[in-house]
Amino acid sequence: MIAWNLILALVWCALWGSFEPATLAVGFLVGLLLLGLLSRRGVIGKVRYVRKVERAVAFAAFFLWELVLANLEVALQVLRGPKALRPAIVRVPLILDTDEQITMLATLVTLTPGTMALEVSEDRKAIYLHTMHLPKGGAEEFRRTILQGFERRVKEMVEP
Repeated sequence: MIAWNLILALVWCALWGSFEPATLAVGFLVGLLLLGLLSRRGVIGKVRYVRKVERAVAFAAFFLWELVLANLEVALQVLRGPKALRPAIVRVPLILDTDEQITMLATLVTLTPGTMALEVSEDRKAIYLHTMHLPKGGAEEFRRTILQGFERRVKEMVEP
């Protein structure tokens, strides 16, 4: 299906008479939208490729939003001073199955300012995360944000 997406992108570029990277990127997005529309209407059947790209784009938007929020939170904590910090190490149960999924979760959490993955339990049922500032709801609220945010989306990304 990616071949069709690339063909549609090239057709888009030919129609505009420009094969610059920006035009190609817009053509790729237009082709993806067209394939998604045709898939939803049942013209070409259900296409896993479209679903996977949609999930990847949604995940990237989610991660960028979380990154911005985390940076703002860290900046506020720095301005408030060290007395306002509530550092903690929290055990978060895992619903992820494979080492790749767990690695992806640990990497994404560590890339987010103010949190860091420390260790995964030997049975791979939990991950230990350090947070610079524990939310007011305590460890349970922190677990919930990880489970409903990063972990759920990582799981969705790898589902067929």
